[in-house]
Amino acid sequence: WQKTGRDLAFGKGLFTLSDRKDRKLCLGPTHEEVITELVRHNVQSYRDLPLLLYQIQTKFRDEPRPRAGLIRVREFTMKDLYSFDTDENGLNQSYDKMLQAYQNIYTRCGLPTLLVEADSGAIGGKESHEFMIITESGEDEIIYCDNCRYAANVDKAESIKGKIEPEEPLPLEEVATPGVGTIEQVSDFLKVPKSHTLKAVFYIADGKLVFVVIRGDIEVNEVKLKNALGCVELRLATEAEVIEAGIVAGSASAIGIKGIKIIA
Repeated sequence: WQKTGRDLAFGKGLFTLSDRKDRKLCLGPTHEEVITELVRHNVQSYRDLPLLLYQIQTKFRDEPRPRAGLIRVREFTMKDLYSFDTDENGLNQSYDKMLQAYQNIYTRCGLPTLLVEADSGAIGGKESHEFMIITESGEDEIIYCDNCRYAANVDKAESIKGKIEPEEPLPLEEVATPGVGTIEQVSDFLKVPKSHTLKAVFYIADGKLVFVVIRGDIEVNEVKLKNALGCVELRLATEAEVIEAGIVAGSASAIGIKGIKIIA
């Protein structure tokens, strides 16, 4: 795990412990490392490829919000399959075979699943899909188009920029906003829609302050932000951390800011 760097990529989701000799150990949240080590010592030639290995094994993840039953528990059983191929084309073929195999399983079980694009997360990779079942007890949200059949979870979904109606810019002026602290209050006070406002959200990414500028009617998707920054650890900055950087929380502007990464 230390060789691949995924001990850091999983962050707090990785269960760690030490034995009596103070050696660092972890409980596997997924088993790419173990399977890769197995293949490294047993496969000697490209002629042995493609090779597909699967297992049904217990996994452990320190979920921040575990839920009872089958959804988001900290200990669970997973069937996982790993492919080893000679090139990217072979990898894609193996991926498609696995995807079709799971589709066949769900069809035979009578489960009305929806295939959606997903974020790979700490597991990595260029492409990832999830099979979703629409249910009131679900915890994920998806974006789906009836026309083009595009489907993705909110952490992966991409959209086309909406049409922006040109408006004549008003003269720049300072406006006092005493006691106005939220986007809703700013919108009401200035008599403009929330989509015409901007808000500043501050994060700490791998120990460094990041200034996020986003439209007032939109919330920051932290998974997408984490991917854009390429960071391992991401959390909201405290008010003290923002003040320490010389910024006044609640009335900050990206204009004139130096030495801080800005994402807009």
